[in-house]
Amino acid sequence: MTQIRIERLGHKGDGIAPGPVFVPGALPGEEVSGEIVDGVMAAPSIVTPVPERVKPPCSHARSCGGCQLQHAKDSFVEGWKTEVVLRALEAHDLVTEIRPCLTSPPRSRRRANFSAKRTKKGALAGFHQKSSDVVVSVPNCQLVTPALAKALPMVEALAVLGASRKGELSVLVTESLNGLDVAVTGGKSVDTAFRTALADIGREYDLARLAWDDEVIARRPPIQRFGSADVTPPPGAFLQATAEGEAALLAAVREALGPMGRNAKVADLFAGCGTFALPLAQEMRVHAVEGDAQMLKALDHGWRNGSGMKLLTHETRDLFRNPLMLDELDRLAGVVIDPPRAGAEAQVAEIIRARVPRVAHVSCNPVTFARDCAALVRGGYVLDFVQVVDQFRWSTHVEVAAGLHLED
Repeated sequence: MTQIRIERLGHKGDGIAPGPVFVPGALPGEEVSGEIVDGVMAAPSIVTPVPERVKPPCSHARSCGGCQLQHAKDSFVEGWKTEVVLRALEAHDLVTEIRPCLTSPPRSRRRANFSAKRTKKGALAGFHQKSSDVVVSVPNCQLVTPALAKALPMVEALAVLGASRKGELSVLVTESLNGLDVAVTGGKSVDTAFRTALADIGREYDLARLAWDDEVIARRPPIQRFGSADVTPPPGAFLQATAEGEAALLAAVREALGPMGRNAKVADLFAGCGTFALPLAQEMRVHAVEGDAQMLKALDHGWRNGSGMKLLTHETRDLFRNPLMLDELDRLAGVVIDPPRAGAEAQVAEIIRARVPRVAHVSCNPVTFARDCAALVRGGYVLDFVQVVDQFRWSTHVEVAAGLHLED
């Protein structure tokens, strides 16, 4: 047995001691002991705990791999996530106001990707065990909404019906305003008898929609509300993980854009189904750009059937290969960018060329976020504020929003 002291927390949530030695479940300042194999102490004993350590609120915390940081106080996790963003900014010599982390409450995740396998006696549904493909049942999950927690029997029923004995179903369950929206991948092919059985499960569990790969068993539209618009996203479409997180990001976007004139127009780039574009359209003209045509179709339908909104135009476009150019940006009062983890390097370069007055930047990756902000600052922008948002509670995932304005 070896005893070591944890110096810091790694980006995967493991404690790190000199060596380096990676210690899952350990916190900075703790003395731990255990066997080290290939640089990992997989089963540590906590010799000297720190005050930041708490009893995990979930009974599945030791086995389930869905959360990495339930053993730490909320204040510690918030501080650590803020520090992750701060270090990313400091790597580019960026200094600005970093606001306290806004954390979504327990049982607020309205969207979860459950794994399910058939067993000899039926099926097992839940999340993967830590560092394993073993599925762990999580009936007492403290992360997801009560409606999602109650969906596990439905997920197991789908596995009994359509999973192979050696395969695994991926079942994305999203809470909508009128029921659960379920999208399944990894199962057997659909035929007439199977389609009927899926419809029976949809009725039994009162699902709003059940999609099996490309086959949609529709009962009623699963509605998400963005501003005053009701939107029915395509199966599996992106949605912010919590309502609280979405509200925090939208508030930061609105602040970043600031007051707009009566005829002001902004672009929402990587717009998805309209998380930002539709609420903003209540106040200003918006041009939404997204690479997925089905998401834009849902956005457009929501706008056309909404109330009190200004003109909202849209186009399907791959912004990585074909970013909006100078002549398309130069009349805009502001832009919103919310790219995938790779960031928006090519699009940011065009925003700088066009000298768009205000930029609201949302990101799920602090590293590419800082890189793109640094490019904007070098191009003449001022980084006004950074808001850290934690809607993936107890995980290592960090989201961030920022406001920038073009310096006069």
